Amino acid sequence: MSRTPYLSLLLLLALLHLSSVSSWKRDEFRNCNQTPFCKRARSRKPGFCSLIATDVSISDGDVIAKLIPKDTPQTEKEEEEQVHQEPIKPLILSLSVYQDGILRLKIDEDPTLDPPKKRFEVPHVVVPEFEAKKLWLQRISTKVIDGDTSSSSIVYLSDSYEAVLRHEPFEVYIREKEGNQNRVLSLNSHGLFDFEQLRTKKEGDDWEERFRGHTDTRPYGPQSISFDVSFYDADFVYGIPEHASSLALKPTRGPGVEHSEPYRLFNLDVFEYIHDSPFGLYGSIPFMLSHGKSRGTSGFFWLNAAEMQIDVLGSNWDTESSIALPLSQRRIDTVWMSEAGIVDAFFFVGPAPKDVVRQYTTVTGNPAMPQLFSTAYHQNRWNYRDEEDVANVDSKFDEYDIPYDVLWLDIEHTDGKRYFTWDKVLFPNPQEMQRKLYGKGRHMVTIVDPHIKRDESFHLHKEASKKGYYVKDATGKDYDGWCWPGSSSYPDMLNPEIRSWWAEKFSFENYVGSTPSLYIWNDMNEPSVFNGPEVTMPRDALHYGGVEHRELHNAYGYYFHMATADGLILRGDKKDRPFVLSRAFFPGSQRYGAVWNGDNSAEWDHLRVSVPMILSLGLTGISFSGADVGGFFGNPEPELLVRWYQLGAFYPFFRGHAHHDTKRREPWLFGERNTELIRDSIHTRYTLLPYFYTLFREANTSGAPVLRPLWMEFPSDEATFSNDEAFMVGDSLLVQGIYNERAKRTSVYFPGGQSWYDFRSGSVYKGGMTHNLDVSEETIPAFQRAGTIIPRKDRFRRSSTQMANDPYTLVIALNSSKAAEGVLYVDDGKSFEFEEGAYIHRRFVFSDGKLASTKMGTSVGTAKYPFFSECVIDRIILLGHPSGPKSAIIEPSKVKTGIEMGPLWIRGGRASNVLTIRKPNVRIADDWTIKIL
Repeated sequence: MSRTPYLSLLLLLALLHLSSVSSWKRDEFRNCNQTPFCKRARSRKPGFCSLIATDVSISDGDVIAKLIPKDTPQTEKEEEEQVHQEPIKPLILSLSVYQDGILRLKIDEDPTLDPPKKRFEVPHVVVPEFEAKKLWLQRISTKVIDGDTSSSSIVYLSDSYEAVLRHEPFEVYIREKEGNQNRVLSLNSHGLFDFEQLRTKKEGDDWEERFRGHTDTRPYGPQSISFDVSFYDADFVYGIPEHASSLALKPTRGPGVEHSEPYRLFNLDVFEYIHDSPFGLYGSIPFMLSHGKSRGTSGFFWLNAAEMQIDVLGSNWDTESSIALPLSQRRIDTVWMSEAGIVDAFFFVGPAPKDVVRQYTTVTGNPAMPQLFSTAYHQNRWNYRDEEDVANVDSKFDEYDIPYDVLWLDIEHTDGKRYFTWDKVLFPNPQEMQRKLYGKGRHMVTIVDPHIKRDESFHLHKEASKKGYYVKDATGKDYDGWCWPGSSSYPDMLNPEIRSWWAEKFSFENYVGSTPSLYIWNDMNEPSVFNGPEVTMPRDALHYGGVEHRELHNAYGYYFHMATADGLILRGDKKDRPFVLSRAFFPGSQRYGAVWNGDNSAEWDHLRVSVPMILSLGLTGISFSGADVGGFFGNPEPELLVRWYQLGAFYPFFRGHAHHDTKRREPWLFGERNTELIRDSIHTRYTLLPYFYTLFREANTSGAPVLRPLWMEFPSDEATFSNDEAFMVGDSLLVQGIYNERAKRTSVYFPGGQSWYDFRSGSVYKGGMTHNLDVSEETIPAFQRAGTIIPRKDRFRRSSTQMANDPYTLVIALNSSKAAEGVLYVDDGKSFEFEEGAYIHRRFVFSDGKLASTKMGTSVGTAKYPFFSECVIDRIILLGHPSGPKSAIIEPSKVKTGIEMGPLWIRGGRASNVLTIRKPNVRIADDWTIKIL
């Protein structure tokens, strides 16, 4: 093919992709009625399932049973139909119990009955250490439970809970041991369980599915699984990202719900997605939490990488059902439907919100500890044109006194969309460019997508093709799809050998032009295929071990993310923490880096929906997430851009990004006043970096998200349960976004019985009520919770790296008892030495007029990895303390220090004087006490 026709064809395909998807067209993607497994599952009525549990026993510490159809009288017509159907073979059920009240349920075909192939079980998601937490069951109690007509098998789950396997009809549930033995969670209580078994194709079988000109051969026939899950004493359910919708999941079926789709989990490249929709986006986490005032929180996680659809059923959806469930308990019923795989489900009993998140991350892993620089501000655009453009943008940040840490390069920096290369005309000296940035403590990120250009002159393609490393099509040939480079193939990341091969490509020898300050962005890894069905890979494409793409689709980007992160670790000789941003995600993605909300738009509604989207990700293990500040598509008005920076400064991942068709929107391009407001927002983030980094360490050790819904910190306050306009940053800061143009006033609900202090002015607001507040252009409402201590760094530098040795400020917000406490975590910000104890972790407690600093956890390092810091605290601000004291004494040094009225903020903020202990100069690494005299 000559170059001109080739480029014309590539341009045509790219334009078709942009025109068909950028203004999101519903008919480009399947709905439930166009998805046979979803349509079949939705048509089933309560009591459909006829399976009963038999041969219940204990084997290798697990409860084992067979699920077989119950013999029921049949009409002559039913008997005639059954003659022409394959018999239903027994299924194998197992129940496993783990520490912390975790129950695992697996249901699969019986391998001894020679199914056509092994059904796919998702590997490398459950962390290896989880299996060590297994409790080996010794006995089963079998009895008829009150109200039942058949036996149930009961096993120990924890001191407070037990798991029940009801035999007929088959049902699994968890209940409390004491009192009324209330239920917590249950599966198949409504008899909606169905498991379509694999079959061998016979003459005359037509299993093909067609959609918009694409044909899915479905060589093993329908293989979907569906079942109902009930959450008891629940007021709301949450989770199952990614959707641009409210935090509290709305009913999708039931009385009063018309024409609604289930929540779809199917990773797709969706340009300019619409808000308030159950449509699936770039990532999928099939983990749902429930929360209610009377009991607390519980969770359900189905480890399955196939397309999934989930219905949340409205009240009274089952009025015609004859199935009796406990009337004394409020519940929310859901229906889970998947195209393939097995049942591999986990039940989490909580009962507190953070308990459920901890239990989930015990299974899938805690979030990785990020490098400090990556928690600061990132500047991106598709695309910074060349090295001169990069240098100009970098210098302008300094000229306008705006800090930033990372500058990003999109696909145009490469040589013809060949990843791991540089355009030699536009970026002739990439290493020098990176070193200049790093001289100011700054880093660079380049994009590496999964599609590899099919070009025989491209070494990466030649090697992958020769080694047979590409995903295959249904005929066994290398799959050839279209993406940014044109004709492309995709590495089969399910194969560990191929992931290792990919990881090697990030070495300095292989990625020519890279330096230690360069990190990676994985985009388009759903995977995106411009000419594929629903803009992705065909479901009958083949992976390692004969696995069909339908079975692992939602995990493809996860394995790509994993391999890239592993590559950066290898590149740094396992001494340097990776930073990899991924668009696609799956359970376990939190172990490998950050994600973002994808291609949003410069609209107020997208600013608004970014909050519940980030909160949902945090609840499901992914703490390090954010949204493109300003919106990827479109040109934001200055007011919207400013409000987005003001909100984005509190996102865990804080990045400005824009499409190449938008106007340039660097912070200094919107007039002096708007530049000042954006600068102040970014400065706010840098001031709070010690607090954010401490929260990332909490996430790394417990799974607790950095951004939290209000109900996570106030689980008994019903007014917080559906509030997703405000959020908590950790346990100390409440932030309320401004989501309307020209807003003059807003309402803020302050939960709890204690006061709240305005983050900027120090003004006090009473808790447990709603306050109507004036809104200014200068900031969005943010408040520090009484009883907390927040660490800050108030000196402004070019980057976070340059702040390393700067002194700290402690902001103490006293509660009604004149007490407060907080935490500070510090390490070297980049290596893995913190895993060996090389860190400083301090607890600050103020009570009885004294502030004490004590050590948390292990020492500040080992002999092999010592960690030292000479950093001191040079300001201590006391909010809520009576004025009058003039001095304080520091123990054990017995040094006196002065107390005076001073500003809450050195620069910015409203004029206010607050009680300040000046220049105590106590080291953060030491134990000490400061007593107010």
